[in-house]
Amino acid sequence: MRLVLFGATLVAMFAAPAFAHPATPGHIHSYADGILHPLSGADHVFAMASVGIWGAMVGGRAIWVWPASFMVAMLAGFVAALLGLQTPIAETAISASIVALGLLVAVRVKAALAPGAAIVGLFAFFHGHAHCTEVTAVNLFPYAGGFIFSTGVLHAAGIVLGLCLRSLERMVLAPTEPLQSDVRGNGRSL
Repeated sequence: MRLVLFGATLVAMFAAPAFAHPATPGHIHSYADGILHPLSGADHVFAMASVGIWGAMVGGRAIWVWPASFMVAMLAGFVAALLGLQTPIAETAISASIVALGLLVAVRVKAALAPGAAIVGLFAFFHGHAHCTEVTAVNLFPYAGGFIFSTGVLHAAGIVLGLCLRSLERMVLAPTEPLQSDVRGNGRSL
């Protein structure tokens, strides 16, 4: 376990920016582009699906609160970029989100609801900021609607996968059924 954490820490320290977002804004033209963008990069797919998986593995309200927190914070990052906030670490934060969220799932961190929402929200802010740098002012609302929809689909896929993993874990780790007692009550099956 320590070796895995050490290796993941090294990868995170030397991770290069994802460069999943082009330097030239304005190439986005529609709702369809908004839908396709999160599906077109591994950074988005892994990060957004990991939020759903992690929430499902933790269970309870985390199943819906963490994905909802991600989408709200992503919209906040989108609006912040729209208002002119510059964040030179956006690509690095997006790369870190893949590693960090993947580790949270792999190590099965059982975070409380609010800290978990804060973690996914922090990373989501940078994803949203990067989305805004790609759209022209004319296309803001259709594009934003598209990437929110697609993000929800990725979260839902992660939730389904997380619930399946949780069920599989229960089946594998479930104790064997006790032996039936025979008439004499010595615990052995007939």
